[in-house]
Amino acid sequence: MGSEILPVVSQCRVYPRDKSTMGDLKLSVSDVPLLTCHYNQKGSLFSSPPYPTSELLARLKSALSLVLTHFPPLAGQLTVDENGVIKVTCNDFGVDFIHVDGSRLCIADLVGSNGGDVPVLVKECFPMNGVMNYEGRFRPLLAVQVTDLADGVFIGCTMNHALADGTSFWNFFNSFAELCRGVNRISGVPDFSRDSILLSPVFPEFPPGVLGLPPFANSSNYAAIREKVFKFTRESILRLKAQANKTTASANVAGINVKPPVNISSFQSLCSLLWRGITRARKLPPHKTTAFRLAINYRHRINPNLDSLYFGNGILSTPITSTAGDILNNDICGCAMIIHEVVEAQDDAAMRKYVANWERRPEYLSPGNMEGEKIVMGSSPRFPMYENDFGWGKPITVRSGPANKFDGKITAFPGSEGDGGVEFEVVLAAETMTGLESDPEFTHFASAY
Repeated sequence: MGSEILPVVSQCRVYPRDKSTMGDLKLSVSDVPLLTCHYNQKGSLFSSPPYPTSELLARLKSALSLVLTHFPPLAGQLTVDENGVIKVTCNDFGVDFIHVDGSRLCIADLVGSNGGDVPVLVKECFPMNGVMNYEGRFRPLLAVQVTDLADGVFIGCTMNHALADGTSFWNFFNSFAELCRGVNRISGVPDFSRDSILLSPVFPEFPPGVLGLPPFANSSNYAAIREKVFKFTRESILRLKAQANKTTASANVAGINVKPPVNISSFQSLCSLLWRGITRARKLPPHKTTAFRLAINYRHRINPNLDSLYFGNGILSTPITSTAGDILNNDICGCAMIIHEVVEAQDDAAMRKYVANWERRPEYLSPGNMEGEKIVMGSSPRFPMYENDFGWGKPITVRSGPANKFDGKITAFPGSEGDGGVEFEVVLAAETMTGLESDPEFTHFASAY
């Protein structure tokens, strides 16, 4: 937030228009582990609005104050009671609102050159860089930054990830946009119920005992890590999915006995392509175990179901492991089947087993990629990012901030053209990125942004 090129013009605290009457919300077993990660950061790049900056800021502040009355936990703070239970107290602590002068920059400076890396200036368009979720005890749980460009505006939103997942994030961000453009009632009313199997009486030590460790430690020099966006058109995804499903009727790969019919999804096909391409580029030995982590939405998988607009983390970061040899010696179908089998196994019983294991040994996530063998997929191309219209049109593009970035982190977005394409923001060690850029199988389907 703020730099010589992007100086802060003003900063203030915005409070809910109406005083909160909501009680404390207990963090769940899918919330608590995220306390050792960074806040979640996403932002939208727009053309210039048809009114001056002063009016834009006034409209945004007013809408933010109003939307916080619908999302009172975001204006609260993390607290710990006498029994060690971690909660969100809806005490109207307020959220940060920052205005940054970006008049020396144009939209093109944030989009970047065709086929190039994500411009480093993008990270300056987000507030609360480097802030950990556990810091929500004394910092706001939400911050909004408005960067006024020469020919556009970037609205960056940073939200405590121990409080909300991507589904909740985009419901809030789009509700904020709805109210800014004059809608009387938000279309996605959040569900704050706390009566599911995700609630547990067990909590690990807070603050986390691992706080002395450097966050996101990586085997690679951080300065040598590159970030790039790869695009997949609807047509290329259909071709890839057809290839992934071509041999599933008779496949027996990596010890998996396939029971037809099997339908490998488009997203599983894309994950398979990325896992194979990155594993090849990393030049891992065949015996090396590699992991692909997916954030799986459990809202419809547990019994009883969570509401589709449940506010919290209705996800579980699920590891899918295999050796580099099994990933590469089989075809796209073989790798996709490894992913498919694990995803299909995620049901109510699997979540109850996870909760039971977590209660025996509660722990926090350990972010980063110390041994350089991990891939972590975040976000989803199903999120309604391009519905983020504040009153003068949809975003030109959507980007994530520097939070939770390390060698092997991938962030999924819907395609900016709105035609069924998908984009992936990929962060890799420089040498690995060079290998992925020249991988024949990967580049047959992908193109650089």
